[in-house]
Amino acid sequence: MIYEITETKNVASLFDKWDETLIWSCLQKIMGKIYANHLTCPTSAMAIIGDFIFFAGKPFAQLVTYKPDWCTQDFMIMVPQNEEWKKMITQLYGNKAKIVSRYATKKEPDIFNQDHLKTIVASLSNEYIIHKIDEPFYHMCKSEKWSADLVSQFKDYKEYCKLGLGIIILKDHTIVSGASSYSRYQEGIEIEIDTKKEYRHKGLASICGAQLILDCLKQHLYPNWDAQNEISLSLAKKLGYHYSHTYTAIEIWGY
Repeated sequence: MIYEITETKNVASLFDKWDETLIWSCLQKIMGKIYANHLTCPTSAMAIIGDFIFFAGKPFAQLVTYKPDWCTQDFMIMVPQNEEWKKMITQLYGNKAKIVSRYATKKEPDIFNQDHLKTIVASLSNEYIIHKIDEPFYHMCKSEKWSADLVSQFKDYKEYCKLGLGIIILKDHTIVSGASSYSRYQEGIEIEIDTKKEYRHKGLASICGAQLILDCLKQHLYPNWDAQNEISLSLAKKLGYHYSHTYTAIEIWGY
């Protein structure tokens, strides 16, 4: 049987030393949920937030195939704690599973050169306007598929206003790029950056990212960056982050 865990201290040791802010969001009960094979003495657990599931402890098939009723998406990124979890996930999902590499950056709160970031922001052409994500722009982000993830993990603007923060770039009153909080944990946020296809390779993502980092630093929040691919990692390095390690994730199509 699978249980939703409300006393997260009961599962904290299973995720011990996993340096992942999405897990921290769940453990801190700010965002996401945790499920396990026992309420008080679990040996297997998963933290689920947004499109991500992190599996920890002893591999447990029932947990791998469990889909909460509230989870309606058909795509998920599963992150195994070890090779045993990886093997179980790929066996259970078969051709629905695609193994990928993701890139973590080091968590270094004092690493950012704010003058460098301000120079990047100042490079924005006057044909564009940069603006914080307020309530109208929150709804505009949600209205288009490419920009939805900038705000989609927050149930409404009230929650986003309380826990999130973000930046968008406009051209002709249309959002063309943005950087925002994919998730929130006590000490900071996980960054999400998206740019409309026809406006990529113009430096807009760098500008959004630089401004969001500056805004986070003003609020004493750490802007964590987990890179989906090498392009994202390269952008992170441009903004001041340092590569930490590569890890395995499994994309599930038809979850």
